[in-house]
Amino acid sequence: MTAFTLAHLSDPHVPPMPEPAWRELLGQRVLGYINWKRNRHLYHRRDMLDVLVSDMQTQAPDHIAVTGDLVNLALAAEFPRARRWIEVVGKPDQVSLVPGNHDAYVQGALEKFVETFGDYMRSDGATAPTFPYLRIREPVALIGVSSSVATAPFMATGWLGDAQLEALDRLLASLADTHLFRVLLIHHPLRSEKWMKRLTDSDALQVLLKRHGVELILQGHDHIHSTMWFEGPQRRIPAIGVPAASSLAHGHKPAAAYNLFAIERDGERWRCEQTVRGFGDGNMVHELKRMLLV
Repeated sequence: MTAFTLAHLSDPHVPPMPEPAWRELLGQRVLGYINWKRNRHLYHRRDMLDVLVSDMQTQAPDHIAVTGDLVNLALAAEFPRARRWIEVVGKPDQVSLVPGNHDAYVQGALEKFVETFGDYMRSDGATAPTFPYLRIREPVALIGVSSSVATAPFMATGWLGDAQLEALDRLLASLADTHLFRVLLIHHPLRSEKWMKRLTDSDALQVLLKRHGVELILQGHDHIHSTMWFEGPQRRIPAIGVPAASSLAHGHKPAAAYNLFAIERDGERWRCEQTVRGFGDGNMVHELKRMLLV
């Protein structure tokens, strides 16, 4: 049996960012725009993003997961640009997307994001996007949730909310006996060292995961390589993060990278091999290959 290959990239912050109109620079956007002009535009590069996506496509993954932050300030002009980018990445049936905090940067932005990218966030057979969603691709069940909300200045927290958690509880219960490799897609990590970037209802989500389990969590937001472990009903669950897909290395943030997961059944258990591909010495290189689950 050939392994199913799932690619994961996150936080492309599709550059370059269009210049905002003065009337768009209100509240949170003022600080975000200053930050972009002072430093972020220097290390979010379109050439990096294009090389990363091209390399990923040469690997011919069976499916691609993108865990949010397609835009920067959620300007009206950013959404069509980001839509054209994701269409290059793959068709809606080939790519599963969840929104990030920058995609919901101000009030009303998340609704615009869902309107623009709804076909990348729609359950199989559904006519409209809802969260959580469920997409089944061969042995893999992709479960997408939205942790994205507009926040006050200097904050980048996320939350799921009671309604989404209750729906996720029912969805995970329905998958208990399906023998699928369950992958949860979320933008905010379940554990964060920075209070202002945390998932505020992470404890409630972890209760659901301990009750029902998934095989893998894919996350974004922190722009770093990360592996976290959370309690499941039978074994620990790995949660994997990746650097921003358009980023030069800067400070403690690594250069752009993506993950490949080769997933296959091994008797009564799953085998999952993780490969990281990213920039090193100016070229795409294999940085890591390891057995993640056995």
